[in-house]
Amino acid sequence: MSDFISSGWSVYISVIVIGGLLACLGLLIIASRRRVMANDNTTGHVWDVDLRELNNPLPRWWMGLFVLTVVFGGIYLALYPGLGSFAGGLNWTSAGQYQKEQDKAMTELSKVYASYAAQPAEELAKDPKAMAIGERLFANNCSGCHGSDAKGSKGFPNLTDNDWLYGGSPEKIVETITNGRNGVMPPMAAAVGNAEDVKNVANYVLSLSNSPHNSIAAQLGKPKFAACAACHGADGKGNQAIGAPNLTDNIWLYGWGEQAIITRINNGANNLMPAQSKRLSPEQIHVVGAYVWSLSHHGEAPVAASN
Repeated sequence: MSDFISSGWSVYISVIVIGGLLACLGLLIIASRRRVMANDNTTGHVWDVDLRELNNPLPRWWMGLFVLTVVFGGIYLALYPGLGSFAGGLNWTSAGQYQKEQDKAMTELSKVYASYAAQPAEELAKDPKAMAIGERLFANNCSGCHGSDAKGSKGFPNLTDNDWLYGGSPEKIVETITNGRNGVMPPMAAAVGNAEDVKNVANYVLSLSNSPHNSIAAQLGKPKFAACAACHGADGKGNQAIGAPNLTDNIWLYGWGEQAIITRINNGANNLMPAQSKRLSPEQIHVVGAYVWSLSHHGEAPVAASN
C-alpha cells in the first residue's frame, strides 16, 4: 500500500474499511433490538398455501461469532497493514516476511554447503551429491534460458560444449553467474560499407569455419572484415575478455547461414544475463558453477545420489 500516488487513495480505502466494520456493528445492534412480532410471530410471507416465514431473533452463538469477527477485524487492522498506507503496529510486510524466511533457510542450508565451499570445482564435479544439488539449483535459476539440458537455444549459449564467450574455467563461470554478463554487438553495416559489402563479409565469416559460402564474395569481404577485427580479432577467433564470439568454430549463437549473419551485422545484438548474486549465496554459486563446468568436461554430470 506504500506505492499510492496520492494520500487521497489511502484515506479512501481507510474510510471504506472502517465504514464496513461500523456497518456490520450497526446491523448487529439493529438485529439484536428487533422485537418479536405480535400475533403469530410471522413476517406475513406465505408460500405454497401454508408455509409461513417466522421472525425469530438471531441465535446467541451466531451473534457471538459475529461480534468476534468484527473485533478480530479491528485488531488485525491495528496490527497489520490494511488501512491504506498505515503500516500497522507490528510493521509487518510481505517482503520482510519473505526475507526472514529466506534468511532462515539460508542459515540452515549453510550447514549443507559448508563442506563444499573449500572444495575446488574439479573435486565437486566428482561428488554425486554435490552435483545433484547443483542440478537442482540450475533447474530453478538457469534452465529458463539455457534449457533443462543446458544446451541453450537461439540467443542463449549452449553450456555443454567447449565454446565459451567469456572463458570456461571454474573461476570464470562463477564470475559470470555472480555478476552476470551484458554482451553487446553494435550494428556494423555502416562501418562495413554498402549492402553488397555486408553480404561479402557474411560470406567471409562463413569461410572462417569452412561453412558453405561463395568463395568470390568471401575474398571481396575479407578486407571489409577489418571493421569487425577490433572485437573478433584479425583471425576471427574472438576475444573472451569482451565476450566476442569465435567465428571459426562453426558454432552459431543466433543461427547459421548467410542471411543470419547479414541480419546480425545490420542489427547488432544485445544479450543480457542477469547477475545471480542476489538470488544465490556465494556457496550456492560455487556449487552450481561446478555443475556447469562439469557439463562440458564430463559429457554429463555424475549420476545423482538417490534420496
